[in-house]
Amino acid sequence: MTPAWLDGVARWTVPVMIGLIVGIGAARGVPVYESFVRGARSGLAVTLRVLPYMVAMLSATELFQQSGAMDLVMAPLHPLTAWLGIPAVVLPMAVIRPLSGSAASGYLAHLLQTHGPDSLVGRLASVMQGSTETTLYVITVYLGSVGIRDPRWALTAGLLADAAGFAASVMAVRFMGWQ
Repeated sequence: MTPAWLDGVARWTVPVMIGLIVGIGAARGVPVYESFVRGARSGLAVTLRVLPYMVAMLSATELFQQSGAMDLVMAPLHPLTAWLGIPAVVLPMAVIRPLSGSAASGYLAHLLQTHGPDSLVGRLASVMQGSTETTLYVITVYLGSVGIRDPRWALTAGLLADAAGFAASVMAVRFMGWQ
């Protein structure tokens, strides 16, 4: 339970920050509204540049799942995960998470509903969600928004970081004794 004063601080933080930004800008003679509109216009332009990349990534993720390719990728890994003591049902999380955050969140919700939040599966999937990144999505959107077509080592580094996050999740859950 949080103290009442902390709830008040949390509730007023964003409005106070906005007020300070507008007040300081106006005091310095900055045309605040015009600057806001200019920023919104450039944000819209970035959104329009990024939108095709986002649609392509989300479509590819859905196609990967619905086509059964996910099951084909997961099947050979089941003996290894059984030997390591990793529940096989969390493996799709390791594949989905680098592709799409919303798909991973949906799968996490499914796992939590099916196995419960306090189960090994629920805890491991939750820690994995927080320990890994939507690497392919981020590379697609961020590099695509600035026109970079060759990710070079960013993809390799991101996927290795995701693998490290997956391994760290397993170790953290075991270390905490959540089995």
